[in-house]
Amino acid sequence: MQATLASTHLARPVVVARTLAELTGPTGGVVELPVRLMWSSERTFDLAEPDDLLWLYENVLRETTRADDLRALIDGRTLRRVWRRLNLPRGVRQAWESRHRGLRTA
Repeated sequence: MQATLASTHLARPVVVARTLAELTGPTGGVVELPVRLMWSSERTFDLAEPDDLLWLYENVLRETTRADDLRALIDGRTLRRVWRRLNLPRGVRQAWESRHRGLRTA
């Protein structure tokens, strides 16, 4: 999967997928994030729980430095559905909305 890096006011560039269709992560079940994405000892998320789903997406979108993380952990349709409810730094939100204009109206 190709990804773009967007420069922001954050300490590092934001990794953004080229298309939402490339994001084929799980849509159900339990997901455990690697330590590099979540430093807490509680890194397991039940995707059936709305708050867990949002928390997982927020952490992945904010912390990843790898396009493979996006593909493995984020689902494009789900991202579009929950986009407005995600609590993201301004730079992350701007980078994704700049590349995927449809998210602005999601």
